[in-house]
Amino acid sequence: MLKRIVDGDHGAFEVLVRRHTDKFFGLAYRTVADRDLAADIVQKSFIKLWQYPARFDPSSGASFTTWFYRVVLNEARDALRRQKRLGVHVSVDGLSLAFEQPEETALQQEKEEKFETLEREIQSLPDRQKDALNLCFYEGLSNKEAASVLGVGVKALESLLMRGKARLKTKLQDDARGAS
Repeated sequence: MLKRIVDGDHGAFEVLVRRHTDKFFGLAYRTVADRDLAADIVQKSFIKLWQYPARFDPSSGASFTTWFYRVVLNEARDALRRQKRLGVHVSVDGLSLAFEQPEETALQQEKEEKFETLEREIQSLPDRQKDALNLCFYEGLSNKEAASVLGVGVKALESLLMRGKARLKTKLQDDARGAS
């Protein structure tokens, strides 16, 4: 299909976009915590693919999705850097949507609060740890695939995951102690 895209086949490109948009939106959203910005990132990434399809080199050994995860992740990081430069505050938005119901129970509200706390703490992790956690646990990539996306070895990825999980555990325990 990528050969057809290189040749300018709009239909093949449309199929590729439809097939993969949700997957890449998930990564972008988990990286920037803003739905509109995540949608812009994915759109911009696909536009780059359309403009420069030959940048994907199948002979490199990476699958298209592994390679494109890197494109989306780099675009998301660039967006975050631009926001920091401009002094824009990034916040976790819309996280309670998954739990919206007309009559929330106390249990549902507690779940929502825990989810929001976890999301806030994930967003506060160093970028590399956050990226490793998002790719492996939320996007379901294998350690080898995630390491390839991040441009590190598998051992380095495993170290990022361990440090990220340890930091999250500590922060969540501190939050729980502070709430008591």
